[in-house]
Parts: sequence; structure tokens; C-alpha cells
Amino acid sequence: MKIFAISLLALMSISSINTTQTERYQTRTGTISFEASVPTFEPIQAVNKSTTVVLDMKTGNIAALALIKGFRFPIALMQEHFNENYIESDDYPQAVLRGTLSDFDSNRFSQNTSTTFILNGTLELHGQKKIISVPVLLSQSGDNIQLESNFDLKPADFNIEIPSVVSNKIAQEVQISVKAILNKK
Repeated sequence: MKIFAISLLALMSISSINTTQTERYQTRTGTISFEASVPTFEPIQAVNKSTTVVLDMKTGNIAALALIKGFRFPIALMQEHFNENYIESDDYPQAVLRGTLSDFDSNRFSQNTSTTFILNGTLELHGQKKIISVPVLLSQSGDNIQLESNFDLKPADFNIEIPSVVSNKIAQEVQISVKAILNKK
């Protein structure tokens, strides 16, 4: 786990020219959930509550890292199939997001207000990198910043093969929800 956190912080320092003057907010308990259900079939959903997220308040750079085996399903067999057959978590153990909030200015939002920014970056999942652009809602309350984002991903974009036997039971677009409370570091 320490190597995991160190590699994420290394990702952030690469994108910052002067890391000694950055103001970072981070968490190791961010939540990512997804839903890939289709009507009339068993719900397909999972939650990962141990996602690391780092936000650089000077640049608007964001990095997030989630261990794939951290996703928990309500049905153990689904979790097993997800890790072994679909996402192949032994070969691709993590998902990494790196990007920048467009037009970011930490002065644009203040206590008890919310501001939506667009995160432009790269998501690496299942050995594939995809450029993404997704909305991110930031809210500041006290010394914390709450981050929320909702967006859709297509498994096919990440070379995740869904067997034809179950393809009608799994959504073509997976709904992703991210929530994190970031603390100043």
C-alpha cells in the first residue's frame, strides 16, 4: 500500500514544476462505484472505498489510483468473474486517472459553494489509455474539499471483452460515480 501511495504522489510531482510550493488535498478513502445493470437481469454493481485521489490547488492537476481488487460486489461470484474474466486484475491491478481541471482557479469557489469544472485527462484501465473529459463538482467546507463526478465508460473502449453468452445482461455503457473528501496535506 505504501508503494501504491508513493507512486501516486510521484505522478503528481511529475506534473508540477515546483512541488515545494504546491498546496495539495488528498484522500485514500475515496469511493468509486459503478453500475452495469440492464433491466430484467440481476443488478451488476460494485464499490471501491479505498481510492487515492490527489488535487493540486495551484495547478488543478488531479491524479487518482484505484486497486481493481478493491471493488466489492454484493455477489461473490460476480466479483470473481469481474477480476478473473473481464478486467483481469492480476495482469492489470490498478486504474489510474491523470488530468487537469480546465479553467481551474482555486479562488472560483469558496466556503459552502460548489463549482463544476471539466477534467481533461487520461484514464488507464485494463492496459488501455483513453483520453476523457468529465465534469467534476468541487465544494469546500472547512478544511476539506468534496469532489464528485458522474460519467459513463464503455468496456469496449478499454478492450474489455464481454462474452456473447452474457452480453445482453451487461450494459454497453457503465455508469461511474466518484466521491471523495480531500484533506489538506
